[in-house]
Amino acid sequence: MAKKNILVVEDEEDILELVSYNLVREGYTVGGVHTGEEALIAVNRELPDLIVLDLMLPGLDGLEVCRQVKSNPRSQAVPIVMLTAKSEESDIVAGLELGAEDYITKPFSPRVFLARVRAVLRRKSRQVEDETTTLRVHELVIHPGRHEVKTGDGEVELTSTEFKILHFLARRPGWVFTRKQIVDAVHGMNYPVTDRSVDFQIVGLRKKLGAAGAYIETIRGVGYRFKE
Repeated sequence: MAKKNILVVEDEEDILELVSYNLVREGYTVGGVHTGEEALIAVNRELPDLIVLDLMLPGLDGLEVCRQVKSNPRSQAVPIVMLTAKSEESDIVAGLELGAEDYITKPFSPRVFLARVRAVLRRKSRQVEDETTTLRVHELVIHPGRHEVKTGDGEVELTSTEFKILHFLARRPGWVFTRKQIVDAVHGMNYPVTDRSVDFQIVGLRKKLGAAGAYIETIRGVGYRFKE
């Protein structure tokens, strides 16, 4: 199997070296650049399998790089893992809403970093689940065509919105989604629903699922994910 090619975009030389060293040791082919402008040139020249992207870059910042990569039909499928400071919750949310797949806060453990990279690449390599296919995850059985959800305790009656939220999250275990992403996926872009409404739906969904409701995890300051 060919080595995965990872592009690391980081202006701090010591962090770039640390990230690159650990990725190479893991068996990846790594390219490193220091600016957003260089990143876009590199992506245009050869599509990587994944981009590790620092958000705090001189000149063209990481959010703009993410926006341009994800808005380009040629590169929009390339997964992006953001590197952020702990105080950048708003930037994390913005990056996820632009299409980034995951984020890692600095300082980080190399082992945790590599595990997150592997998880993103693994999710990317899976065939996208068909919307009409019965989904089995943990003890849940979700049938989109029948609008049916079953747990070990039997069938669970959900509203249309609750079902759509559960199906959206459960099809992508481990992925973190903002409230806006959830609304866009369930109702379409620019639907007038507040963050509080999404939280209300999640509370109701967890309650109806019983013990299985614990699989829907709250990511503080960001949104929600279905436990992998």
